[in-house]
Amino acid sequence: MTIVRLTRSGRKKKPFYRIVVTDSRKRRDGGWIESIGYYNPLTTPKVVQIDHARLDYWKSVGAKMSERVEKLSKQQA
Repeated sequence: MTIVRLTRSGRKKKPFYRIVVTDSRKRRDGGWIESIGYYNPLTTPKVVQIDHARLDYWKSVGAKMSERVEKLSKQQA
Protein backbone atom coordinates (compact mmCIF):
# COMPACT_ATOMS: atom_id res chain seq x y z
CA MET A 1 0.00 0.00 0.00
CA THR A 2 1.27 3.51 -0.75
CA ILE A 3 1.33 6.18 1.91
CA VAL A 4 2.07 9.91 1.96
CA ARG A 5 4.33 10.67 4.92
CA LEU A 6 7.30 12.68 6.17
CA THR A 7 10.90 11.61 5.71
CA ARG A 8 13.56 13.33 7.77
CA SER A 9 16.64 15.02 6.40
CA GLY A 10 18.85 17.78 7.73
CA ARG A 11 21.41 17.31 10.46
CA LYS A 12 21.40 16.53 14.15
CA LYS A 13 18.98 18.79 16.06
CA LYS A 14 18.17 20.68 12.82
CA PRO A 15 15.33 18.65 11.25
CA PHE A 16 13.97 19.26 7.78
CA TYR A 17 11.24 17.02 6.41
CA ARG A 18 10.24 16.04 2.88
CA ILE A 19 6.65 15.05 2.17
CA VAL A 20 6.96 11.91 0.07
CA VAL A 21 4.91 9.09 -1.42
CA THR A 22 6.33 5.70 -0.49
CA ASP A 23 5.49 2.07 0.11
CA SER A 24 4.20 1.65 3.68
CA ARG A 25 6.58 -1.26 4.32
CA LYS A 26 9.72 0.85 3.78
CA ARG A 27 11.63 2.51 6.60
CA ARG A 28 11.05 6.18 7.40
CA ASP A 29 14.12 7.35 5.51
CA GLY A 30 14.11 4.54 2.94
CA GLY A 31 13.51 5.05 -0.76
CA TRP A 32 10.43 6.88 -1.97
CA ILE A 33 8.39 7.08 -5.16
CA GLU A 34 7.87 10.85 -5.42
CA SER A 35 8.60 13.93 -3.34
CA ILE A 36 5.59 16.28 -3.31
CA GLY A 37 6.64 18.93 -0.80
CA TYR A 38 8.59 19.88 2.30
CA TYR A 39 8.16 21.04 5.88
CA ASN A 40 10.64 23.16 7.83
CA PRO A 41 9.65 23.38 11.52
CA LEU A 42 12.60 25.56 12.59
CA THR A 43 11.75 28.76 10.75
CA THR A 44 9.36 31.36 12.11
CA PRO A 45 6.67 30.96 10.83
CA LYS A 46 6.98 27.27 10.02
CA VAL A 47 7.25 26.65 6.28
CA VAL A 48 5.01 24.06 4.62
CA GLN A 49 4.94 23.62 0.85
CA ILE A 50 2.82 20.88 -0.74
CA ASP A 51 2.00 20.26 -4.41
CA HIS A 52 -1.75 19.79 -3.95
CA ALA A 53 -2.29 18.60 -7.53
CA ARG A 54 0.06 15.65 -6.97
CA LEU A 55 -1.38 15.02 -3.50
CA ASP A 56 -4.88 14.81 -4.98
CA TYR A 57 -3.62 12.45 -7.67
CA TRP A 58 -2.03 10.07 -5.16
CA LYS A 59 -5.13 10.13 -2.96
CA SER A 60 -7.26 9.31 -6.02
CA VAL A 61 -5.21 6.19 -6.76
CA GLY A 62 -5.52 4.93 -3.17
CA ALA A 63 -2.61 6.37 -1.20
CA LYS A 64 -3.27 7.02 2.48
CA MET A 65 -1.94 10.08 4.32
CA SER A 66 -0.20 9.94 7.68
CA GLU A 67 -1.77 11.93 10.52
CA ARG A 68 0.95 14.58 10.44
CA VAL A 69 0.69 15.11 6.68
CA GLU A 70 -3.10 15.46 7.00
CA LYS A 71 -2.65 18.19 9.61
CA LEU A 72 -0.02 20.00 7.54
CA SER A 73 -2.12 19.89 4.36
CA LYS A 74 -5.13 21.33 6.22
CA GLN A 75 -2.97 24.13 7.63
CA GLN A 76 -1.70 25.12 4.22
CA ALA A 77 -5.08 25.00 2.47
